[in-house]
Amino acid sequence: MARLLSFIALVLACLHLVPNSQQLLVSQSQVLQQLRKQLEYPKQLDVWNATKDLCFPPFSSALTVSCEGESVTELKIVGDKLAKHSKFDGYAVQGHTLSESFSVDSFITTLSRLASLRVVILVSLGIWGPLPDKIHRLGSLEVLDLSSNFLYGSIPPKISAMVRLQTLTLDGNFFNETVPDWFDMLPNITVLSLQRNKLKGPLPHSIGRANSLSDLALSNNKISGEIPDLSGLTKLVVLDLRDNELDSGLPDIPKGLITILLSNNSLSGEIPKEFGELSWLQHLDLSFNDLEGTPPSSLFSLPNISYLNLASNSFSGSFPRSLTCGSQLGFVDVSTNRLTGGLPSCLSSNSNKRVTKVNNNCLTIDPQHQHDIAYCQEFHPKGKKSKSKQLGLLIAVVGGAAVLVLFLLFVCLILCRRKRQKAVAEQHLLPKPVPDNSPTGLSSELLANARYISQAVKLGIQVVPTYRVFSLEELKEATKNFDRLSYIGEGSMGKLYKGRLENGSYVAIRCLALFRRYSIRNLKLRLDLLSKLRHPHLVCLLGHCIDSSSDDSSVNRVYLIYEYLPNGNLRSHLSEHNVEKAMKWSDRLAVLIGIAKAVHFLHTGVIPGFTINHLKTNNILLDEHYVAKLSDYGLSIITEEIDKHEARAEAQNHAQNKYPPSETVNLEDDVYTFGLIILEMLVGTVVSDKDASSLSALAMSLNNQDERKWALDPFVYSTSSQESLSIVTSMTSKCLSQESSERPSLEDVLWNLHYAAQVQATADGDQRFEMASQP
Repeated sequence: MARLLSFIALVLACLHLVPNSQQLLVSQSQVLQQLRKQLEYPKQLDVWNATKDLCFPPFSSALTVSCEGESVTELKIVGDKLAKHSKFDGYAVQGHTLSESFSVDSFITTLSRLASLRVVILVSLGIWGPLPDKIHRLGSLEVLDLSSNFLYGSIPPKISAMVRLQTLTLDGNFFNETVPDWFDMLPNITVLSLQRNKLKGPLPHSIGRANSLSDLALSNNKISGEIPDLSGLTKLVVLDLRDNELDSGLPDIPKGLITILLSNNSLSGEIPKEFGELSWLQHLDLSFNDLEGTPPSSLFSLPNISYLNLASNSFSGSFPRSLTCGSQLGFVDVSTNRLTGGLPSCLSSNSNKRVTKVNNNCLTIDPQHQHDIAYCQEFHPKGKKSKSKQLGLLIAVVGGAAVLVLFLLFVCLILCRRKRQKAVAEQHLLPKPVPDNSPTGLSSELLANARYISQAVKLGIQVVPTYRVFSLEELKEATKNFDRLSYIGEGSMGKLYKGRLENGSYVAIRCLALFRRYSIRNLKLRLDLLSKLRHPHLVCLLGHCIDSSSDDSSVNRVYLIYEYLPNGNLRSHLSEHNVEKAMKWSDRLAVLIGIAKAVHFLHTGVIPGFTINHLKTNNILLDEHYVAKLSDYGLSIITEEIDKHEARAEAQNHAQNKYPPSETVNLEDDVYTFGLIILEMLVGTVVSDKDASSLSALAMSLNNQDERKWALDPFVYSTSSQESLSIVTSMTSKCLSQESSERPSLEDVLWNLHYAAQVQATADGDQRFEMASQP
């Protein structure tokens, strides 16, 4: 008996040593609660008050906690303590930091206790201080995003030991040391984004050996010197080094680049001929540099180039008469250079296909906006001798103004002293931050720059959920057996339900009744293609469920499960429907640009493209940050019979209204239906119920500035500049042309929207500056 009791005691002791999964989950929950306390209880974590299982909070774009087994693998918190630099003062800080008692060292120590984390996204939470080396303890991290906080000092060198890291994003902080020389030690790094910091010194040559990089974004820093050879980065598609102090020639670059942004530096020399061989290039911005020579003709005819900005350089010479422009080119800016001669026909301002800016040259057109030819000849740089001559002239002028320089020196001494005091205060995060009341919770600068970031970056930040197959039982449980309280609505694309999955996240479930009976294999092939359509401005398709016949030989019904967006559709935010939610013109432009990008992706991002996408304002949804996403896209591959029924109904409608055959509108044209969306955004009312002739007449009337005032939505008219409106109204009337051949391409539409947004942003900035200048 004694031996038996000893044996039982030994077994119990061993069992006590085996870790209990429930205990481990409690431990992980305690760590999360400790992090919440250290972050001083941000409101985004208030949902944890109502649940014991922190791994499955209610769905929110500002909070994601994912768990696998007994461990937390993903932590995403997007706060509202924005850290950004003032537009008018590069040293002013806006936003709120955490209190003086916050310790970033203790916070990272606590965070590292979640050893299985693969994704950490902690944005706009007011985290401040130097990022400690112990961040490398998170050895399983694949995505690290600490954007828009108040981190300063150097980027910890021990990050180089995090060999699984794929995305490193530290945008919008105050890192003020040199660019690290160890990024080539990260074998899996694909996205490196350190924008809007104060990094200084040269770019290390080792960055050209980070062979896995696809996106390199270091804009808005103080990086100087030369750009190293980047030709070895064969996977690089985005290069963004804008707004720095780089002063070399243009670098050797890989041929697969899609976006090159090098504006606002001091780059010199000529554009290498290799730039004219970048067949994938879509966006090239070399503006505000010291580049010279004649721009290569091949740049303008690149097959995919859509945006080309060479403004404010020292380019000279003449364009050849035979110069041709690529079919995708929608925006060209060669203004403020020293170009002479005539303008090729493809760059003519009379072209309907593109926006062209050529002012402040010595061209033979439009003398009111051009310099005299002597201006370009007198100051035309001809090698080093000419530059030396100009330098000597500059020195002579400065010497002749010695008295003025002495006076300015005295003023500078006073300003430098104040600046030094401000810099010291900033280093310790002492200046009182000004609260940002942005309704979106994201900085306007972040949103404005978003269009230059590739899809790979955005998907890396968002960490798109894995697509999976759902069971019919899961969907019934999520919707309480498709109860009428879960019913959202019904349209040509089937009934829509709101459901809540077992993990607490909300989803939208669309039920498609198929007219055509597909085989299981056929339908799965179509769904597999649909599941690959991932884009920041597409409502994310999370999975599907097939309701098949009893013998699995055919399909009667398919359920598509999407992410649920809480702010409803765009139509509900137009003035006519809800004045309180009405968006100003700049916000509407941001929505239009986002949806245009999504449609362009559907047309070109996959082969074959999806060109029938049911574009309507009630199919454009808004997430918590009012970012627009397109729903009901790509369904034509599943609903062919539904589309045929719609086409027949529309044909009967046209017959009843007796439209002449030559005026029949192609209702499957995405450019036309997108034009309807723009028109509805302009006038604030539903327009899809009007006939084509009336819509065309309405759009044309908006080109008249006197008629525009009475036709536009008052909220649009009061928040817009006339120049921005003119760009959009002119394009809208072309989109709604009753002849398909007269409509612009989607690329033209997108770049005109970009241009209108830039014009509006300039007008808004000027208005704010005037208001700030008033006593």
